[in-house]
Amino acid sequence: MAARMISANGLDMFVVEEGEGPLVLLCHGWPDLSNGWRYQLPALAGAGFHVVAPDMRGFGRTSAPMEVGAYTVLDLVGDMVALVQALGRREACIVGHDWGAVVAWHAALFRPDMFKCVAGLSVPPFARAPAAPLQVLRKGGAETFYWHYFQEPGVAEQEFERDVDRTLRTILCGRGISLLLEPGAGFLHGTTCPDELPAWLSEAELAERVDIYRRTGFRGGLHWYRNIDQNWRLTAPWQDAVIHQPSLFIAGANDGTVRGAIGEEQLRKMDGIVPNLKQKLIIEDAGHWISQERASEVNAALLSFLTQNRALFARLR
Repeated sequence: MAARMISANGLDMFVVEEGEGPLVLLCHGWPDLSNGWRYQLPALAGAGFHVVAPDMRGFGRTSAPMEVGAYTVLDLVGDMVALVQALGRREACIVGHDWGAVVAWHAALFRPDMFKCVAGLSVPPFARAPAAPLQVLRKGGAETFYWHYFQEPGVAEQEFERDVDRTLRTILCGRGISLLLEPGAGFLHGTTCPDELPAWLSEAELAERVDIYRRTGFRGGLHWYRNIDQNWRLTAPWQDAVIHQPSLFIAGANDGTVRGAIGEEQLRKMDGIVPNLKQKLIIEDAGHWISQERASEVNAALLSFLTQNRALFARLR
């Protein structure tokens, strides 16, 4: 894999890349980094694709603007549009996990001329709600949902940066994480940190992430959450719009984003939002970090999807 800095959309963007051929962008989520795609890069490149995984805006070695308002979904999609152009291409397939999936779905919605197919991992596409998301949650009685906890700048940062190693160990592979927090408690309250890492995450890989987050802090990624209601306002022109491109969805059956009443409802509604959905793959006995936990199954699904749709995004500028 090669690593370099690319100027795109006013950012200095760190990317890792491998292979030659049609362009595939891999967008990580929170609190991941580009190395979260370490199992996908060689597999997809080996099949004849130019695979590029950036540290997203505010993460890792990519620029992290100070302003909360610099992290809207329009900015995040704009980064991916500019990255495609900086790479000398006009078309790509975009793949995202977690918050990266949110970016991927919106990129396909906003720029169908550029993003010819789309795959989302863990987070399904959501129809735009009738009211701002944080308001909807409060009306439903979810006053302590973790999105609310992340809103006040500095609060979650202080908790997470107190012990970065423990924070990342817990979020990536700990137990007891609840999306609905106890009143007055932090995100990590009541969680347990594993004594040993799972097979898909080595101590060296974790140490690299810990070193990066000790230097950058968590502010940039948390600013994504602080634009949730603003994103709802900005996407009003796309109310009830659908994504017509070929699409793929993959999630772990034990992932909280697809479990419970809300998650299961989103899975049921997905066909109406992405009517050209080619596969909805739910992998048993797998959790949220699906691209790392179950890399072989994810790679097989991605390769099948990309190969079937290769001609759609193979043209040069």
